[in-house]
Amino acid sequence: MTTLQPTANAVPIPNPAAPATPAVPTRTWIAVIGATLGAFMAVLNIQIVNASLADIQGGIGAGIDDGGWISTSYLIAEIVVIPLSGWLARVFSVRIYLLTNAFLFLVFSAACALAQDLPQMIALRAVQGFTGGVLIPMAFTLIITLLPKAKQPIGLALFALSATFAPAIGPTIGGYLTENWGWQYIFYVNLVPGAVMIAMLFVSLEPSPMKLSLLRQGDWLGIITMAIGLAALQTVLEEGNKDDWFGSPFIVRLSVIAAVALVAFLIVEFTVEKPLLNLRLLARRNFGFGMLANFLMGIALYGSVFILPQYLARIQGYNSEQIGMVLAWTGLPQLVLIPLVPKLMQRFDPRIVIGVGFALFAGSNFMNIYMTNDYAADQLLWPNVVRAVGQALAFAPLSAVATAGIEAENAGSASALFNMMRNLGGAIGIAALQTLLTKREQYHSNVLMQSVSLLEEATRSRIAQLTQYFMNHGVADQAEAAHRATAAIGKVVQKQAYILAFSDTFYLLGVALIIALVATLVLKKPGQFAGGGGAH
Repeated sequence: MTTLQPTANAVPIPNPAAPATPAVPTRTWIAVIGATLGAFMAVLNIQIVNASLADIQGGIGAGIDDGGWISTSYLIAEIVVIPLSGWLARVFSVRIYLLTNAFLFLVFSAACALAQDLPQMIALRAVQGFTGGVLIPMAFTLIITLLPKAKQPIGLALFALSATFAPAIGPTIGGYLTENWGWQYIFYVNLVPGAVMIAMLFVSLEPSPMKLSLLRQGDWLGIITMAIGLAALQTVLEEGNKDDWFGSPFIVRLSVIAAVALVAFLIVEFTVEKPLLNLRLLARRNFGFGMLANFLMGIALYGSVFILPQYLARIQGYNSEQIGMVLAWTGLPQLVLIPLVPKLMQRFDPRIVIGVGFALFAGSNFMNIYMTNDYAADQLLWPNVVRAVGQALAFAPLSAVATAGIEAENAGSASALFNMMRNLGGAIGIAALQTLLTKREQYHSNVLMQSVSLLEEATRSRIAQLTQYFMNHGVADQAEAAHRATAAIGKVVQKQAYILAFSDTFYLLGVALIIALVATLVLKKPGQFAGGGGAH
């Protein structure tokens, strides 16, 4: 025994049961990184433009109401093309389809910077959204088809940079470029990374023949009903609050069109022989509940990026660059954390990582439900850092668990559905938050006004003090001074009502994330991501 022991220690006996992790070719990694860079740019272009919308409106002579279509046109085109991308990639081949749209995305990005008026900008932004929208699901598809199972968490961590980091850092980049260089540079900024993306895709993607015969076999009825339904729904969500929802005949008509078209789309997809999207994937436990959690994450992800700039601009008077610096703390920590997530998924059950992420993301919103007049950059720092940690922990593991076991032939449908639902969640979340903000401001204003009644001695005393203040500062007429005093108190009440309303919106976002957390509790544990496995 004693003579055998050193030999056993010196030469470890390999375990034949442990499968070797397949090596991933460098070209595959170049393709995945290039595609995720494209997805990052496509998502970035939503928030980078929103942060500078007022400057763009001024630059092209657009009104405040109509200027919203600069963002809406991009979002409509993007949400329509995402479900189409899997099928079109099969028709034209992944290489040709991805390279063509990447090139056109850069062309129309530069063209947007040269737009002279609102109609031009809306048209160019729509085409930019149609080409950029392709980059998001195609990056996701390449990750779950080219990478073996053991390496997918790394690819999904890269994709998380586009899905969660890009919306967070978009206002920072947009604010800086607009304040220091001009709004045109928020479009020019795409050119250099875009050229790198195209070069990476060109050298890494394998040529494959086009299958134009698929055009004759296409689910054209499904495509038409989906495009009409999603475009109408996105328009309703973007414009509804501004037009008083169902008080507007335009919104009512579009809502009916959206409902009829989307119901028709569902009927077609479940009855046609070769559907555009395989909706039966939703019956799979992990994919179905993963989609629900992803939809709710979209509400919170895009909703918080919408609410925070609104609060900082309206209540604290911040400009675009200042808002960007505050929101940077929701993005920068993710650069450190996201690369560590694949290791956490190997060490811990991915469902635990997702649950901790959603709990932290929810907690970051609940930290903001007691805001006051002095609640600004310093007070938002820790909630934003906690939010960044939560987003980083939740996204990649959720994507991996939801798509575990998806076959190659269903990868396009899974990618389209997963990314479309997150974007749709964002659109619905923003619409709900706009309405909630308006309604809760009215509610809180009515409640507060009861406390500042003229029957109250404190109110009369404050009006008298302010009246005297205005008379001491150049207002000769006492009635005019009293009117200004009353108006000043009204503004204070309205500001406090808005602060309370903003607090309510964060509460709603926290509740949405708690529901997402509950949805993750019913996910089944997938195969170990640390182990080997062939590509899908």
